[in-house]
Amino acid sequence: MKTYHHKRIILIISGIFVLTIGFSAGFFFGKNKNIAQGAVEDPIVSFSQVTGLEQFWNVWNLLNEKYPFKEKIPTDTDRIYGAISGMVASIGDPYTSFFPPKEAKIFAEDVKGEFGGVGIEIAIKDGLLTVVSPLKDSPAERAGIQSGDVIVKINGSTTDNMTTDHIINIIRGKIGTDVTLEIYRKGEPDFQTITITRGNITVPVISTRIEGDVFVVSLYSFSESSSKLFKNSLDEFKTSGLKKLIIDLRNNPGGYLDAAIDIGSYFVPQGKILVRENNGNDNPETVMRSHGSEEILPSGLKVVILVNNGSASASEILAGALAEHGVADIVGVQTFGKGSVQELISLPDGSSLKVTVAKWFTPNGISISEKGITPKFIVNEKPSEKNQDPIFNKAFKIIKGRK
Repeated sequence: MKTYHHKRIILIISGIFVLTIGFSAGFFFGKNKNIAQGAVEDPIVSFSQVTGLEQFWNVWNLLNEKYPFKEKIPTDTDRIYGAISGMVASIGDPYTSFFPPKEAKIFAEDVKGEFGGVGIEIAIKDGLLTVVSPLKDSPAERAGIQSGDVIVKINGSTTDNMTTDHIINIIRGKIGTDVTLEIYRKGEPDFQTITITRGNITVPVISTRIEGDVFVVSLYSFSESSSKLFKNSLDEFKTSGLKKLIIDLRNNPGGYLDAAIDIGSYFVPQGKILVRENNGNDNPETVMRSHGSEEILPSGLKVVILVNNGSASASEILAGALAEHGVADIVGVQTFGKGSVQELISLPDGSSLKVTVAKWFTPNGISISEKGITPKFIVNEKPSEKNQDPIFNKAFKIIKGRK
């Protein structure tokens, strides 16, 4: 019997693929599970039940017989992996992917949170390769990449119909080398060409500051350490004696599901629903509830959450839950809309399959994938010399009680 290793993920982007360009995400990780599957001799569907396999081997043999450039024919293993990739792609789900061993290893390295690349979270949105967000202080952010940018070309090659494996191979590279992206930015008349120097990418987690009588927590990702770090921030907030809290989730592409549930549990009473999981078909809905917290937050607490179109998956779940439970007002622009769940299955030969198994909904049943999260206070103003952060400034006025 073969053993397959499973890991639950929510991807954005984006992620929302996990790429060394910086896509950590946008995904949630649950707990690892090792599941023993049936023996190969007793698969769910036997080969005899699948029509067209004769055609597959017929084409295989014709390639061997007719293609004259023998030195360019891939190895048998590469052709099998290519066939599997095509089969998986035929489902039409941008978040369901097959990774041959080399790409699977890259994927595994990326989710550890520290890697070489340019530091952008990406996803397929409306059929286009779209930037969910650049990571804070990453080469991509410093080069001017913004949330919502559509990557049209990579090093001169069009991204139309590119596989995720191909994207990984093109953008990955030695630290200190360059990669050139041609992007389309909504509202701009011309395409832009941006060259980014690859660097060592460390995914940031959290920072705090005080603005007047307002305590600000900026959460950049939902990592394994986010829950503990957020609790430390809450302790710092309580020690300050302040009662106004801004949680900044802008350009946060998501991360571990447990972290989102833990953080939501600091604010939402025990037993209340934080997120709903729908597995489709006739499968019963699964709900994830607040496990409560012993943290005693200040009486008269005011909370405002900041979001933008780079806020995805875990950020959307947390913002949606706190808003629908009346804990916080949301300020900003419509979020990215990434709420599907992937399961990562490690296969015996080192390859892996990432397959969508469910979709996420807010406590009130709003589909995160289809609609994202709509702020109560929408800020259409763009940054300017006079107002470099209109979303924060709007939130600051709201939490201070000003019109």
